[in-house]
Amino acid sequence: MAEFTTEAELIRRIADRVARELAGGAQPAAKATKTNCGCGCKGQRGFIKIAEENGHCAIFREPDAERTTERGFVPIGISARHLHVTEAQVEQLFGKGHRLTPIKPLLQPGQFAAKETVSVIGPRGRALERVRILGPCRSATQLEVSLTDCIALGIEAPVRPSGNHTETGGILIVGPAGHLPIERGVIRANRHIHLHTREAAALGLKDNDTVMVHIDGDKPVLYYDVQIRVSDSFTAEMHLDTDDANAVGLREGAAARIVRRPEDIVVCGRLA
Repeated sequence: MAEFTTEAELIRRIADRVARELAGGAQPAAKATKTNCGCGCKGQRGFIKIAEENGHCAIFREPDAERTTERGFVPIGISARHLHVTEAQVEQLFGKGHRLTPIKPLLQPGQFAAKETVSVIGPRGRALERVRILGPCRSATQLEVSLTDCIALGIEAPVRPSGNHTETGGILIVGPAGHLPIERGVIRANRHIHLHTREAAALGLKDNDTVMVHIDGDKPVLYYDVQIRVSDSFTAEMHLDTDDANAVGLREGAAARIVRRPEDIVVCGRLA
């Protein structure tokens, strides 16, 4: 009987405590553990969520002594669905005289995520909301989506390098001040790596070369035919869309490694 009384007393105390918390408001939740992931999420939001909110998420910025660009390691930028527009189209979508409002710089110099977002509507009336515009403005419209986005919209979009709109389809873009139907420019961006001219030279690479790239994650992957893009205005960064990032299961500190030698390819845990 004593054991039963002790257990009953414990239950009563727990019930009383719950009742007091409900009456006085729940206690604040413990703070999420901060992590040094390099994307600004501080351990509180996932990489994909950051990319969807900002159009882009760099998850590996500062290489350690062993993971430098000279050794073939580059940061990874997750590119969620986003839109590039012209200055005239900004006014068409947001009103006369409107200019893009930068809210976050991207890793590539001069590039930024803008405050402005739009809706995009497919031919069957399916829509994606809050698609972020990236700046600065360009000379042609380009909507970059993932295969999952295509399924949601009911469209097909070919894999293309940025700026290549050959045999691409269109979409309806809707902003707060107007709508913009485009006939071409919807693409799934190819996998590519930005390199500064001196970074490419150090790796023995040139513009439009293709390489193999290894990425660690929950499901490590080896990509083929990754395009190298070289310019004096670039900094080292590999771009993946959200489908690729999800498939690999990218983790904090992940990096893309350019495979320069056949012996660097790992097969079933062994060097090939």
